[in-house]
Amino acid sequence: MKKIDIDDELYQYIASNTQSIGESASTILRRLLNLSDGANAPVETTTKTEQETPVVEVQEQAEKETSPEPSDENVEEAAQTVTASTQVKGNVFNVLNKEELAMQKGVVGRFLFILAALYRTHKKDFANVLEIKGRDRVYFATSKEALLESGSSMNPKNITDTEYWVMTNSNTTRKKMMLHEVALCLGYSADEAEKIRDYL
Repeated sequence: MKKIDIDDELYQYIASNTQSIGESASTILRRLLNLSDGANAPVETTTKTEQETPVVEVQEQAEKETSPEPSDENVEEAAQTVTASTQVKGNVFNVLNKEELAMQKGVVGRFLFILAALYRTHKKDFANVLEIKGRDRVYFATSKEALLESGSSMNPKNITDTEYWVMTNSNTTRKKMMLHEVALCLGYSADEAEKIRDYL
């Protein structure tokens, strides 16, 4: 396995060119550089600020089996397996930049930043968050007005670069619970959901 260091700007550029859930850094770079899909070793990219913040990694989702000449059936079967596993696992951990997260303004800033990262990773399934509700309040909506209609003092905020709005007038514990619920409804395991919640 080869490992390379890249700066934050390059990492964000690669991440922003993701076209499907679970797409690896190798696949994105091959597409951007117009390289054919040859047999290649998995690539892992890390930010240069390893000592200051935890490493943010982008790596291949599955190791290719070494066989002389795989048949089309084997290749198709492997692709389906990789797709299924990445859809279940998700990749928000590869998109969340902890350094940028730390730069957000307060709990609300970090809350919106994490939700935006979850949206980028799970655009197709993100509508599931609309089902997450409190006893008397709606937490998510596709418009500011819809949130305001569901209760007073909602303080709705737009989730950056999305059509979704979220209620932010709640304490940190409630926000953590909301993140936990969002992660679960997007297919993360309970352990992964806890990890996402604890980023707040």
